[in-house]
Amino acid sequence: MTALLDVIVPVFLVIGFGYAAARFGLFSDSAVDGLMRFAQNFAVPCLLFRSIATLDLSGAYNTGLLVSFYVGAFSGFALCFAGARWLFKRPLTDSVAIGFAGLFSNSLLLGLPITERAYGVAALQGNFAIISIHSPMLYGFGIGLMEWARSRGMGMSAAALSRQIGQAVFSQPLVIGITLGFIVNLSGLPLPGAFWSGVDLMTRAAIPAALFGLGGVLFRYKPEGDKATIAMVCAASLIVHPGVTWVLGTQVFALDTASLRSAVVTAAMAPGVNAYLFAHMYGVGKRVNASAVLIATALSIGSVWMWLAILP
Repeated sequence: MTALLDVIVPVFLVIGFGYAAARFGLFSDSAVDGLMRFAQNFAVPCLLFRSIATLDLSGAYNTGLLVSFYVGAFSGFALCFAGARWLFKRPLTDSVAIGFAGLFSNSLLLGLPITERAYGVAALQGNFAIISIHSPMLYGFGIGLMEWARSRGMGMSAAALSRQIGQAVFSQPLVIGITLGFIVNLSGLPLPGAFWSGVDLMTRAAIPAALFGLGGVLFRYKPEGDKATIAMVCAASLIVHPGVTWVLGTQVFALDTASLRSAVVTAAMAPGVNAYLFAHMYGVGKRVNASAVLIATALSIGSVWMWLAILP
């Protein structure tokens, strides 16, 4: 009960405040969009830049940690893609979008604050290692697969497809922040204290603004139809992904406590808003992904509590 009250509830209360503000007309759609644009395009990239620039790269990149997490993620994709394609008879492009919802957990807006509240700031090294390759890898995979699905029979060359994927991935502000962080970290480039003070001001605003804005965005996602497909995505995100990660982390790689916590808690997050944005970008699977983001985020209050109880 203490974990629920002290760790999970505060995070979801901020989301709830944003949801209620949008629900009762206290925060307009344009204000929500502006806040999310500030958070996702400016404040959160600054947070990622700051974290990657100062990360101990030699200690953070644990092979077992990354393999455990990403095998779990791709297991979620495989389940959702196969279920959508062959069980629910969805078109190939729909199946890719639905699979992406089972792949892309909310590692940043939910995973970071919950891990920090549960285990402290020192426990976030593994989270940042996961996040540093999360968007580039998963967006690259999802966009590549979707473009292949859409271009079948159109004769698009591998070089053209690669350029399209690269432009889509590396134009994202989150990826730009991560890339600049690696440049500073690896080069040892000295930056003035005033610069870091300004970055720190931005980073302190990142998570609260993003969580409040997330609540406002979730208000727009009305649960509609496709109940079995939505349930499949929720199960893949909240049970399969963290379950596979936990088994690999404990039975195969024998991860240390800090790495296991980072991997499993991050894996246990609901699909991020990016799952809907991906579907919206291609105009397929939007109803399923929007409903899955909303419902899984609500259900994760209980599922995260369960995983926190299981972890050492």
